Order: sequence, then structure tokens, then C-alpha cells
Amino acid sequence: MIYQGNAITVVRGEDDIATLTFDLKDESVNKLSSAVVAELEEAVKALEAEPGIAGLVIGSGKEAFIVGADITEFHGLFEQGAERIEAMLEQVHALFNRIEDLPFPTVSAVNGLALGGGCEVTLTTDFRVMAEGAKIGLPETQLGILPGWGGCVRLPRLIGADNAVEWIAGGKENAAEAALAVGAVDAVVPGEQLEAAALDILARANAGELDYQARRGEKTGPLKLNAIEQMMAFETAKGYVAGKAGPHYPAPIEAIKVIQKGAGEERGRAQAIEAKAFAKLAMTDVCYNLVGLFLNDQVVKKKAGRYEKQARPVEQAAVLGAGIMGGGIAYQSASKGTPILMKDIQADAIELGLKEARKLFAKQVERNKLTTEQMAEKLTNIRPTLSYGDFGHVDLVVEAVVENPRVKEAVLTEVEGLVGEETILTSNTSTISITRLAANLKRPENFCGMHFFNPVHRMPLVEVIRGEKTGDAAVAATVAYARAMGKTPIVVNDCPGFLVNRVLFPYFGGFSQLMAQGADFQRVDKVMEKFGWPMGPAYLLDVVGMDTAVHAGEVMAEGFPERMGSLGGDQGKSAIQVMFDNERLGQKNAKGFYAYEEDRKGKPKKVSDEAAIELVKSVATGEREFSDEEIIARMMVPLCLETVRCLEDGIVGSAAEADMALIYGIGFPPFRGGALRYIDAMGVAAFVEQAERLAEELGPLYAPTERLRQMAKAGEAFYATPSQG
Repeated sequence: MIYQGNAITVVRGEDDIATLTFDLKDESVNKLSSAVVAELEEAVKALEAEPGIAGLVIGSGKEAFIVGADITEFHGLFEQGAERIEAMLEQVHALFNRIEDLPFPTVSAVNGLALGGGCEVTLTTDFRVMAEGAKIGLPETQLGILPGWGGCVRLPRLIGADNAVEWIAGGKENAAEAALAVGAVDAVVPGEQLEAAALDILARANAGELDYQARRGEKTGPLKLNAIEQMMAFETAKGYVAGKAGPHYPAPIEAIKVIQKGAGEERGRAQAIEAKAFAKLAMTDVCYNLVGLFLNDQVVKKKAGRYEKQARPVEQAAVLGAGIMGGGIAYQSASKGTPILMKDIQADAIELGLKEARKLFAKQVERNKLTTEQMAEKLTNIRPTLSYGDFGHVDLVVEAVVENPRVKEAVLTEVEGLVGEETILTSNTSTISITRLAANLKRPENFCGMHFFNPVHRMPLVEVIRGEKTGDAAVAATVAYARAMGKTPIVVNDCPGFLVNRVLFPYFGGFSQLMAQGADFQRVDKVMEKFGWPMGPAYLLDVVGMDTAVHAGEVMAEGFPERMGSLGGDQGKSAIQVMFDNERLGQKNAKGFYAYEEDRKGKPKKVSDEAAIELVKSVATGEREFSDEEIIARMMVPLCLETVRCLEDGIVGSAAEADMALIYGIGFPPFRGGALRYIDAMGVAAFVEQAERLAEELGPLYAPTERLRQMAKAGEAFYATPSQG
């Protein structure tokens, strides 16, 4: 034994080959925390002092190789400032350079995921072999930073600037075959042959068959690109990546600049450029919020995982109500491997549901994600039916019929009598109380809400709604099924609109009040899109559908009359109601706040419509110009306040879950971290002051809660900062 620590062991084997194994005790995966990096330094020191070593294999004792740095440490580190960040990076660079400069050939044996810092560890070695199912990549730009442990320096020299730009700016995981194709790895073998393949490479290097010193020369010298090649590789990429990333995500472009600036430099100077750029990005709000988002996602996953452990697996599902929504649910279940019955009373509705599922599978084939054989096989997971014949064997039913309480109650009562006593019933309702729907059920403990968002295949969130009588087993099974479908379930308590719609409608309320005071809805859309929303409120209403919005608005008004009871203009009608009254339902009938034409791909494209502009003017008391800041405050304050109320009322269990639900459910700008992080960024006291000022003019929708006022006075926040612990 050359070295033994809590996460790393180094042993000397046959032919004087050393093996350094990452196997972090009491953890399911290997992460490069500051403690593990300190151990790696000790291990390297021990290797350097060991005489007669002929080669080194770096491997893993876990299913994954190394999943990256320990992101839970990031906020604490970044709080220490740019200088401290650069100093930390310089230490890691010096350590990784020592691995790269060891006086014998080195190889990484990548058995599973090698991401971020894990990938950067492999880049220090002379060679890399990968198991067939393993994946490798540098996802740092998704956290608002860039690879800071040599990834921006070594990868371009290994696989070429154009490939490295694609890997780093895209931040995706790459399969073993793709990595082999670009030269990121030297061999791909079945998992059981990984160690033998690594040892074979070292033997060939020691025999002079493979020139490992030449490899090092390529990785430590400047990039071999002339001026024209540099321009082609970098300037073209900047334009393309800027278009994809958008103005709110600076990291992908910054990464390209770092590769470009370091291209003509030797290793040390190129690493200094990388470290400076990393530190600059680490100090931005975007990075802080995206790291926070990752941590929130971990909270949500852990909670779901705890439910999953208590659940009976769902081996056979059923959806009641075909059509677009039912077809989407059936597709999602079938595509992830859970067989599903799709039941309707109309044959043409069944056909519509199957058509939707077929269309979604066909798109997967077009994108080379599935073969036609795999598509045919997955389609057999959907069994259409007009009867309840096979429902005795179903583990979980999703009711997805029309959003009408009487219809839903009748369907649920009917199906309850035809399924097993332990079958879980769920309702895909967006607004109707789960407690109300359970009133006539014999086994209300087996019933909960399972609210999917449209389109089902794209939207990651599923709200699992606990009614007053819902049992833990029903919640656990529904969470487990949502996870099996590839969704992110968040458990919430019952109330009008649950969490996401309850929070969204005050946002629409802010929009209605702006319209009532004469704002230009097209300008409001532009301002909110620039703020970071995927679409402005008028456009979003067109996508949701005015009939759906009016119905949900009525539910909210009944549930929260003081805040959401009356949001109309001078005529007592909101702009949304006027659109509905004039049969402008949005995209579903090609006219709403905008008119819709088909683009070349057959998708609806919005165009300005004079008739809609005149209708909106009819609800306004006059015309008024609003600044961008006023529009943002008028739209965001009600949404943020309702999120606060949901947390205070116990509708959602934590700030992390509330923020993730808004990001996954309605496209809240991820780089802003969620509604509660947005309040924290502004400062609770400054937010309360802004809300109180608006409440004086606009009423209860803008009034902060008493608890929020207390938080402002006490200097509290929704998220503890690292220094608070």
C-alpha cells in the first residue's frame, strides 16, 4: 500500500504498476470535495516518493468514476471573493500538473460517469480507456461557470478547438463511442475488460509502442492553429453559441474566449487565463443562482427518493380520457417502460390519443433517439380500450377527463368500483380541490392529485397534491410513478390552484391591472421576455387558452376573493375576459392577444393583430406609459408574494421546492433562481418596501404578509447564506 485515505487508495501491483482508486467512504458517488482534493495531493506526494513505479492507473471503486466537484461547497467558496477562488484554482492546477508530469506513463480507467472535475482528472493522464456504458463531459457552463481545473486548456489540445468548444459550451454528457470518435479517449471496451485494457496501454507505452511523452508535449504546448483556423474555430462558434445561450447566460461565450486567449500559450499561462475567467464568472448572480438551482434540485430529488423507498412499484398504469393530454401521459409512461391502458368512451378520442403518442415517438425516431423497431416496441406499451375490462390489474389510474368537477367526480366514483382495493387513483386536475373530488370516494386515502403540465413530454414538473384524507401510500406511489416517467414530482397540499397555478394567477392579475391602466400588452411581453421569461404574459395566455385562464381565474377569485376577486378595468372586465367574450381563445383558434399563422414547420407563429389591440384598449381607463422597471415590479411582486404565502400556509414544504416548481412548471427564469431567491437577491426589506408602495395604489394583491414584514425587520432571508451556515 503506497497510500490510504478516506477517499483514495494507492497500491503497487504487478510489473510495478500503481493503481490510484477513488472510493469515497459512506457515499454512493465520488465527488471532489476540498477534503478529497487534499487527499489527492497526499496520494500524489506518496507516488512521487515511491521508487521504481512503471505506470499509474487511475480508477474508481464506485459505479460512477467521479461525478465532479462537490457543488455544496461552491457558495461558501465563492463568498470568499475572486482572489481566494483564483488561489484555490492555482493550487489544483499545480496538483493536476504534477499528475501530468509524473515520470512514468498514466492512464484513466473510466468505468462510469466522469463529469466536470472528474473529466478534468482524466485529462491529466496520458491515456484514457472507457467502459461501453460510461459517459464523460464538462457541464460547468450549466452552472454559470466554466471548467476551471484545466478543462479549457487540455481538452482543445486533445480533441481540437472546434470539438472542445462544442463539448464545453454545450455542457452535455458524451457517450463512450462519441468520445472515442473525437479522440477524447483511446479505447472503449466492455466494463469487465477495463482494467486489462488500461494495463495493456501502459505496457505498450513502456515498450515504446505508444509515445506518452509526445502526448504530453501536445497537451502542454500551444494549440496548433494558424490565424485563419483560429478565426474559423472561435469567431463562428461565438455567434452560434451566443444565439443558443441568450444574453442571460454568459458562461458559454466566456469559455470560448478562454480557449481562444489560451490557444497560443503554453500550459501555465493558459491555466492562469482560465482561472481568472472562472473567478470572474463565479462572482456573478447568474452563477450564484444556477448553483442554488442545482442544490435545490438535489433537495427535491432527495425528498422524492424518500417517498419512492416507501412505495409499491407501479407495474401497470391506466389513463382515463384520451385526446391530447391523455395521449401525452400515455406516451410518457410507455416511453419510460411502464405499460398503460388508455381508456375513453369515444373511439375518435382514443384515435386522437394514439395519434399524439405516435407523433411523439416519430419525433424521437427523426432525432435518432429511437429506431423504428424500438418505437414499435414502445407503442405496444399503450393499450387503447373503450371498456374497464382489464382495470382489475391496474396499480395506478390517472384521471384526465374534462376539467369539470361533476364529470371528474362521476368518473372517479365509477372507476373506484372496478379497480383493486390497493389501486391508487389520481386526478390530473389543474384547479379543482382534491379534497372535494374525494368526497364521494369509498377509499379517499388512496386518492391524490397528479397534475401534469402541457405539453406533458416537455414539461418536467408533476405536482402531487395531498388532499385532507390522502394517505402516505398514495403519495409515495404517485411520486414513484412520476419519477419512473422521468418527471420531477413535488408534493404540495390542497388549495385552489395548488402551488403553480395559485402563484401564476396573481402574475396574470398584475398583467390585467396594467391593461386596465392603459399599458401596451406587446411592450409588456417584450419587457418580461427581456427579463428572462420564455414568453411574455399575453403570449403565455394565448398558449394556455383564454377559456382555461377564465375558468382558473374564477376558481382563484372564489378561493382568494380579497386578492384575486376583481382585477377588471373600468368596465369591470379584465382584458382576459374581453378576449374570451369575443371568442379569441388564443392559439387553439388562432386568435387571442395575437393572431397566429403557421410557420414553415407547421407551428403557430404570432403576429400583431389590430382587433386585439382595440379590444384591450376598451378595458383601459386611458393610456399610460410605464417604465421597464415599473412593468417588472407590477408583474413580479404579486407572483413572488403568492409564493411566500404558499410557503407560509404550508402548501409547499420548503423554499427549494417552491422555487423549483416555478422553474420546472411555468418557466420562471432559471438564472434568477426562483421567486424566493429573487426576493433574497433584492433583499427582503427592499422587496417589502416596493410591495407596500404598490399596495397603496393597487390594493391587496400587492400587500406583503405580516411574516414577510417581520423577516424584513429582522434582516432574514429565505435561504441561509454560507456564512450563516
